Amino acid sequence: MIRKRSISLQGHRTSFSIEDEFLAELKLIADERKMSLASLIAEIDEARPVTSNLSSALRLFVLAEAKKTASNRDKE
Repeated sequence: MIRKRSISLQGHRTSFSIEDEFLAELKLIADERKMSLASLIAEIDEARPVTSNLSSALRLFVLAEAKKTASNRDKE
């Protein structure tokens, strides 16, 4: 289920819509990196192309991380 969420980025409130499963993965990634979820989302927001919306950027980030993890497992 897609849920709308709000977050403060660079002092401004913004919202994004994302499935619970993607949010759970973002939280795991933030925990692994020993950073807050808000900090991770801020990094993703700063790195995304201006033509991309935040919701899409978050999903693509999770996908890229999953691919990296799978690739690293294949190399072992």
